[in-house]
Amino acid sequence: MIAALASAAIITALVAVSIGPVPIAPSAVVGIITDGLFSTGHGDWSDSAQQIVWGTRLPRVAMALVAGAVLAVSGAMLQALVRNSLADPYLLGLNSGASTGVALVVLVIGGGSALLFSGAALAGAIGAVLLVLMLAGVANRRGPLRLVLAGLAVGYALNATTSFLVFSSDSPEAARSVLFWLLGSLAAVQPLALAAAAVSAVIGISILLVIAPMIDALASGDDSARSAGIDPERTRIALMVGVSAMVGVTVAAVGGVGFIGLVVPHLARRLAGGRHRVVLPISALLGAILLVAADTVARTAFAPQEIPVGVITGIIGAPFLLLLLRTPSSSIHAS
Repeated sequence: MIAALASAAIITALVAVSIGPVPIAPSAVVGIITDGLFSTGHGDWSDSAQQIVWGTRLPRVAMALVAGAVLAVSGAMLQALVRNSLADPYLLGLNSGASTGVALVVLVIGGGSALLFSGAALAGAIGAVLLVLMLAGVANRRGPLRLVLAGLAVGYALNATTSFLVFSSDSPEAARSVLFWLLGSLAAVQPLALAAAAVSAVIGISILLVIAPMIDALASGDDSARSAGIDPERTRIALMVGVSAMVGVTVAAVGGVGFIGLVVPHLARRLAGGRHRVVLPISALLGAILLVAADTVARTAFAPQEIPVGVITGIIGAPFLLLLLRTPSSSIHAS
């Protein structure tokens, strides 16, 4: 299943790079990428096609692959850590914290580099999760339900802060750009932001795969985790901070993209059961495929007008979530 989904992700990415105002044959896309990586020689494609692939579409599709994987894996992790099937980066305030950090940079400081955006989003996401942990009193063993409630409170407060910053801004253009960013967009992917998100994704997902049995124990309950020699409170805090770092760097690059982290983990568990060593890679691949497809629709459906990719994921995700409600619910516990 993982091999099939990996092949589907590659095919989806190639098709996405091929589609646009200037269609490029998938075979030409493969040749352009191969030539750029291995200097295999110029084929029968034009210089403009090569510029379109390397300068515009390929970075955008690569960012969609990375962001989709990170958001889906983060959703699966958070659902396991708080043992709540509705948990996702939005529910626990991660997206809201990252969004507030970026809004502060754009509207108060007045813009900056991609590195500054990533740093602000990372600081906002980690700050939000630390505030959630403090309010929930995890160290006092008050349970994962308080994490969800604290996350909702922090998320609402940070969303209100971001809205206040937007509507009190003296620059209508800056406020409009923040509003568009809050709905998610891959229209202007910065190479530095893509590199930062890719590195954090590779490191973070690799670590999560190694400690997947520990996540299974946490998903089964704190008593099960303690019987396996795991301190559930400290482990939960460490994993949530790590996940918030991944989400923060990713949100800085793509904005607020919803439903990926909520819906994809449910589908992955339907396909693979509850073992996170399998659920996490399947979630990553499904999330990558879904976000690449959604972004392709967002930039082509109403061309030359582009709509935020978060609108497309919402249109896809809401009916899919309702469909999941009609079937037996999937468990987040380890099988």
